Amino acid sequence: MDKQELIDRYRGYIDCLNRQDWSALGQFVDQNVQYNGQRIGLSGYQAMLENDFRTIPDLRFVIDLLVADPPHIAARLCFDCTPVGELFGLPVNGTRVRFSENVFYQFREGRVCNVHSVIDKAAVAAELLHSRPNDG
Repeated sequence: MDKQELIDRYRGYIDCLNRQDWSALGQFVDQNVQYNGQRIGLSGYQAMLENDFRTIPDLRFVIDLLVADPPHIAARLCFDCTPVGELFGLPVNGTRVRFSENVFYQFREGRVCNVHSVIDKAAVAAELLHSRPNDG
């Protein structure tokens, strides 16, 4: 897969996530995918994403920065959303928050096989600290 094909494939993956098209997820994610060093498999990966969308009903993955070096993709994803309940162990409870994720993917045969993700949880904590009860 050349650089442009990999970028196009990744954009298709992000579109699949944003549509919550779980029946198509296996077209983009390997059956034995690893996430942050742990083999969770496709079913575990899907369960993680479904939980993310339950916690954050208006979740949308927005690519801010994308670098491709086949078979790897590095991306900065930005989120502007309104989680319900807790997020990353923080009592968000419907407060609008903005944060980013720096994520590194490895592809094998056109599918994500390895993911390393670092989420800016401190940004969420800072927003909660500075929010007022009637903000929104």
